Amino acid sequence: MNHSIWTKACAAMAISALLQPQFGLAQQPLTARPNGMVELAPRSSPSVASHMVSLDAVPSLDDATKKLLLQKKIKYVFVLFQENRSFDFYFGTYPGAHGLFSKRPQDTPGFNQPIVLTDGSVGKISPFKIPQTVSTISGSSVLLYPEDVDSVNHAHTAIDAKLNLDANHVAHNDRYAFTEEGLKGTLSADGSKYTGPAPTLQQKQKGELVMGHVDCDTAPFLWNYADRFTLFDNFFDTVIGPSTPNAIAMIAGQSGETQWIKHPELASNVNTTGAQLPVTADPQPFWGSSLDFLTPAGEKQPVDNPGGVSSNPSSNLTFATLPLTFMGKDVQIATSYDNDPTFDLQDVQQDITKIAGDQNVPVSWSWFQEGYNHEPTDAKGTISNADYIAHHNAPQYFGYVANNPHESKRHLKGLGDFYTALKYNELPYGGVFYVRGGYGNLDGLTPRSPSPAVEAAFKGNDDHPGYSDTQISESLLADSINAIASSKYWPESAIIITYDETDGLFDHTTPIVRSWDPNGLGLDQGPRIPTIVISPYAKAHAISHEPTEHGSIIKFIDALFNLEPLGDLPDEAAARQKGKETLNQRYLGPSDGTGANSTPNVGNLFSAFDDARLTGSAPPLPASYALIPAAQVTTLPHVGAQGCRALQITPTDVVNGTLIDPAPADFNPRPSTNPGLPTSGTWPTN
Repeated sequence: MNHSIWTKACAAMAISALLQPQFGLAQQPLTARPNGMVELAPRSSPSVASHMVSLDAVPSLDDATKKLLLQKKIKYVFVLFQENRSFDFYFGTYPGAHGLFSKRPQDTPGFNQPIVLTDGSVGKISPFKIPQTVSTISGSSVLLYPEDVDSVNHAHTAIDAKLNLDANHVAHNDRYAFTEEGLKGTLSADGSKYTGPAPTLQQKQKGELVMGHVDCDTAPFLWNYADRFTLFDNFFDTVIGPSTPNAIAMIAGQSGETQWIKHPELASNVNTTGAQLPVTADPQPFWGSSLDFLTPAGEKQPVDNPGGVSSNPSSNLTFATLPLTFMGKDVQIATSYDNDPTFDLQDVQQDITKIAGDQNVPVSWSWFQEGYNHEPTDAKGTISNADYIAHHNAPQYFGYVANNPHESKRHLKGLGDFYTALKYNELPYGGVFYVRGGYGNLDGLTPRSPSPAVEAAFKGNDDHPGYSDTQISESLLADSINAIASSKYWPESAIIITYDETDGLFDHTTPIVRSWDPNGLGLDQGPRIPTIVISPYAKAHAISHEPTEHGSIIKFIDALFNLEPLGDLPDEAAARQKGKETLNQRYLGPSDGTGANSTPNVGNLFSAFDDARLTGSAPPLPASYALIPAAQVTTLPHVGAQGCRALQITPTDVVNGTLIDPAPADFNPRPSTNPGLPTSGTWPTN
């Protein structure tokens, strides 16, 4: 970022309210409760303002009272579970959120960080907006298509390096660019000197890419939902690492710490195969792998296509998850159908006894994931699994689901099944329903870029950089939310849009690292990810600062359905205690526990819900308020790439009409897919 521009921008802030157009947002004050947990964002459009309710409309409800009201009002939880974006990538310039420009650069971790230049010297890079267009050296305009960006390094070790934890385990967030360059040399501790081979242009462009962000012009649907409902700006991924551990954490609140404690021979400092624990990489599930040789061919779980059958899969995971507690009082009957109880249930015997004794009514649930079974895009009567990504399907890692036909056939489904169930009112009364995309999309959309490489690679809808297009992924969200809002389920629903992890993209907020893997690297928790709660009972146009992570969704579900917290189940609690005694770590295990088993900074999402709506002092939000017109959903670019104007929002990096964080001159959003220099006049090259 140009620091002279930043200095001028700071001076201009005080008078910007007089100069912004009507749709400007950044200049308006926030409205907050005294404790600062939730704020109403600066005003945007009149259509949103008409649904806002003062935070002081009714006295604050205590958690016990709010829980009872939520249990009465909310029967359906829909988790729209997307992939690999940091909070700052999408919402770093959202007005009112804890964003990139909420504080001075020197008070924002990682705002100015080192990047090695192509001559081997060390420069500085700051967050910047990925532009829609750039100009060539001849003055012609080139579209960059910021909705399509290459994936960056999001391995466990890479994200740990990007966070740059100090001796006190405090993240400095200042090695994102350098780590992403992937250089063979070394950077001095203060980041001022580099020794080693200089980066290529492509390596430097990769280092730049992690610092980029977009706004409401590129992601208008996401900003629309944030504008209308409740955006969480303090929601972190559970595990420092890639997709699989955080998919597992979505249903377990951990990625295998308690199994590691019980089976130390599987620890990642001992076992170097895909079976190592806790899970910190993306191994394929055991179920469906070549090691799953006892399962008849016709009953095996699906595998990635392409990718095929893995010969180095994950361990069979054997710790407690929501799918286990969802079985309720029927857990002993449900688990009796398991094909190999000794293998699958060895570590949850006491948990099962406790769940059965609680006598809770079983909770209906489904995991709808694109490509799992027959999809509308398949030929009639065939199952191609063409768009399936097995390492994103958390329940498939657990034998008591995947190796139990009674469970897997009832609960693991394809994406098309979700829309069919909504259309024909086939969901059971009440439950929890997870929705995931994949390598393709059911709308038949293709990216806007004329590059054959982009068209071939970016048709995915789960928002994972490198194969998913942001706007095609937004269409998945809109398809899902429109279907829910148009169904009989809307009046009793809570919809949670969230992500698994950051892809290694920059976020400035410092995660609170509370546990470490067997090799001593930070384990939990990781950086911030986008999360939005949508419901008839949600606060409108609100920003929640509640400390939250994947375990918070579990806490919310626990509360809603009176489930025993996973962290309080006897087998998990015993392993957690053993972790304290043998590893000197207090927080190894599920993050939803209570009392002695509790994990700090893991809220329950209650802050998203409006006390006035729950008590009847204000009306529920209507279904029409959540809808996005169908024609917009399937027309790219969404809202003509003018989302900010349509929403009447001015991002915080636009001051007096000037963008204060322009991109580097040699920036390329796809240095691997479309190598070269966008301003050269010959890009893209393939």
